[in-house]
Amino acid sequence: MKNKSEYKDMWVFIQHDGEKVEPVSLELMCETRKLCDASGEKLAAVIVGELCKEEYEKVLDCGADKVIHVTGTGYAFPNVDAYTNLFTVLCRKYSPSVVMVGGTVFGRDFAPRFACRLPTGCTSDATELVYDEKTGDIEFIEPAVGGRMMAVITVPVMRPQVGTIRPGTFKYAPAGRRECSVIEERVDYPEEKIRTKILSFKADEFDESLNIADAEVIVCVGNGLKGADALPKYRLLAERLGGKLACSRPVFDRGILPYKLVVGQSGTVVKPKLYISFGISGAVNHVTGFSDAACVIAVNKDPDAAIFNYCDYGIVGDMDEICEGMLEKLKESE
Repeated sequence: MKNKSEYKDMWVFIQHDGEKVEPVSLELMCETRKLCDASGEKLAAVIVGELCKEEYEKVLDCGADKVIHVTGTGYAFPNVDAYTNLFTVLCRKYSPSVVMVGGTVFGRDFAPRFACRLPTGCTSDATELVYDEKTGDIEFIEPAVGGRMMAVITVPVMRPQVGTIRPGTFKYAPAGRRECSVIEERVDYPEEKIRTKILSFKADEFDESLNIADAEVIVCVGNGLKGADALPKYRLLAERLGGKLACSRPVFDRGILPYKLVVGQSGTVVKPKLYISFGISGAVNHVTGFSDAACVIAVNKDPDAAIFNYCDYGIVGDMDEICEGMLEKLKESE
């Protein structure tokens, strides 16, 4: 086994469908660029197959030093077998220090598999990435024990350090182009060995009300909600403010609202201009889901609730009464 100092460059897997790059891949490029600046290593984008020029330019704008462009058989559609083999082959050949993969359904599937083959460690769902100058390790920081503490996870011996990060965790903020080299690789995988086959395809029916990731205003209800019968007023408040209704994980666990409306580490990361929380205690795993909100208003009947440590304005009182009061004020201003 090599000494870990012999592993160089940080890689980001660019997941795409030929026309569009998954936003999380660009977010990871921007965040990993910062880690490379701190460590002095190079940032490499791993692109499998052909990508349209406009999207390719976006990858370069994120500050890539290298592009590893892969062609070959076995990549006609995302599949664990071919991609696990690909990253195992590439990592053994080039010895990167870090491989970042977007926490999509596909990314979460194949990343831990190739990590096991190398073998090395794979962490997931970090909300912060920090480069440790003394050890050369990446610190993957994330909520643990139900959000009661923040855990710092490192891979101190094995390389590369593999991580899958949830979409929306980091900001897409291109650092600008650099001189970039392109490495062409052909890695074939026998198509007959791919254990999954596409029999048919039907796109999900899209319900815009469930798309909270880009909402500028979010009204989020927590476990203080009395029940489904209390929802209409909060939904109406969200509509009056030009926003959308969301919830904390316990509300989903109670079967009141669907999973796509969950904000937090186990749900969606949001960055609204205004975030109003009702009846939410303030567990870390929820707070990390809206930490980049421009303005946060928290409503809770418990004056000692942790949520008040994370808001710009706090209101102590009954959530239903305060919601109704807000609706009255909005009605008066019409």
